[in-house]
Order: sequence, then C-alpha cells, then structure tokens
Amino acid sequence: MEERPRNSDRPARPSNGRPSARPVSGRSSSGRPSSSARPQSREERPARGGRSDRAGATRQVSQGREVSDPRGFRPAPQERDQSRIRPRIFEPDIPEDVTGEELEKSVRAELLSLSAENAKVVARHMVCVNLYMDVDPELSHKHAVAAAHHAGRLAVVRETAGYAAYRAGHYEIALKELRAANRISGDVSMWPVMADCERGLGNPLKALNLAGSAEVKRLGKSEEIEMRIVASGARRDLGEFDAAVVTLQCKELKNETDEWALRLRYAYADALSAAGRSEEAREWFAKCADLDTQEETDAADRASA
Repeated sequence: MEERPRNSDRPARPSNGRPSARPVSGRSSSGRPSSSARPQSREERPARGGRSDRAGATRQVSQGREVSDPRGFRPAPQERDQSRIRPRIFEPDIPEDVTGEELEKSVRAELLSLSAENAKVVARHMVCVNLYMDVDPELSHKHAVAAAHHAGRLAVVRETAGYAAYRAGHYEIALKELRAANRISGDVSMWPVMADCERGLGNPLKALNLAGSAEVKRLGKSEEIEMRIVASGARRDLGEFDAAVVTLQCKELKNETDEWALRLRYAYADALSAAGRSEEAREWFAKCADLDTQEETDAADRASA
C-alpha cells in the first residue's frame, strides 16, 4: 500500500484552494513514486506531532511531560509567594442577638456592594465595635479588624477600624486604617485623629504638618477645633508652651453652645497652666466649669486649686 504523505509534507495550497503544480518531494509530476524514493522505516518517519526538527516537537515521551509537551518545554511550577497569601485572623464571637440591623441605614447602604452573606457578617462586627467601644476598647478593636478583613475596600469599614484602633491605643494601626479610608473616599474628617496618632507615635512634627496641610481648610467646624487642640498638644510635646497657648486663641473660645466649646475651653485652660500662667488658667477652668453641667471634666476642681 502506498505510503501517504503527512500533513507537514503536503503541498501548500494557493488562495483559490487548489493544489499547486509543484511536485511533492519523492514523487514525479505524474504522482507516481520516483526511482529515488524509498519507503521510510518507522524510526525515520516524522513523529505524530509533525516534523521532529521543529521547535517544541514531540521527542521522547518516555522522558516525561516537559519533553513530550508539543507546546515546548515549561519551567517547573514555583511555590506560591507566602507573603501574598491572605492570612487568617482571629474573629471574636458575635452575640446571637446582634443582627446587623442595628447599624444606621446610611452605613448599611455602603455595604450593599458586598454579597448578602458577607455584608451581614461585616454589619454584625461593626455593631459590636460600637457595643464594646467604651466598656472594652480592645475587644471593639478586634471586631473592627474582623470587619476590615471581610470588607477592606470599603471606606466606612476602614474608617471604623481606624477609630477603634485609636481608642485602643494602637496608633500605628489606626493611622494605617485611616489613611486607607482617606485614599478610598477622599474624606478628610479623620485628619485630626490621624494627627493625634502621629503624636501618640512620638512624631509631633508630623502632627503639625498635618495641621498645616491644605486639607484642613476642608474640615467642618468641629473637626477644625479638634485639629487646633491636637496642634496645641504637639507644640507642648516640643516644649513650645507659649506657642501651644497661641494655637488655641481664637474667637471660638467665646462659644458656649456648641458641643465642642467645653473641650476647647478646657484645652486652653490646660495650656495656660502648662505655660505657667496659673491665674489665667484658673479663670478659664472656671469658665469651662460653667459649661460642664454633666461634670465630664475636673474643671471645677482645677478652678479652685
């Protein structure tokens, strides 16, 4: 039986689909074998993958996949970079009566981009953040870490994690989370807390840089007052006590109605005391005590000291 040519030995077809007139190697133009052609032995025939001299052609199957793979040699699989594997975290238990519905509607709305199951887990952890905020700041922080683990791309979750870490005294973690929230949302309302985190880490100059940044102009009045208080504290950290007093001298000291008025007056009186201006300090502690009807501070005691 006549040996049929392999695919790789067939003549090229022109664009009209008809065979060209070029004779096949080993055949005459009549299609009959030429006198010089001879049958090929099994060893001399091209392998099933095509010509044996082309790149990536089948060689010896017995030597393994890397040799026999028609796509060519492939490098051995590398071990997965362990630094890119998401580590597991400790997730604190959530009380059974916490459903997640306790969150404000605006916060729950921001969780809608998550799957329903994941959103519920995150919401329940965030409820626990608020639940333990004052009684157990460390547990509150752990719930915030768990929420951020499940929804790390949501600004509201990262911001919550930042505030929880701040209350627990984990200033480096708090700064990281609040920076992430700021990058995601562009919201600068957490700027004063970020500056205070720098103070907590022993970086008063960095705190002052934040206080002097252009973003401060975008703060609301309450956040602006908080930034003044933080900047004054940073001045005291540097030993600049008179500058700390000047930082708090503003028209808002006359305010007696807004919720931040008590904090501003107390910070100003405390700065005067640290600067050695005792008489003025007692005067302002007395003014602070007038606003402190709930006795949230020791202003009354310090005014009479």
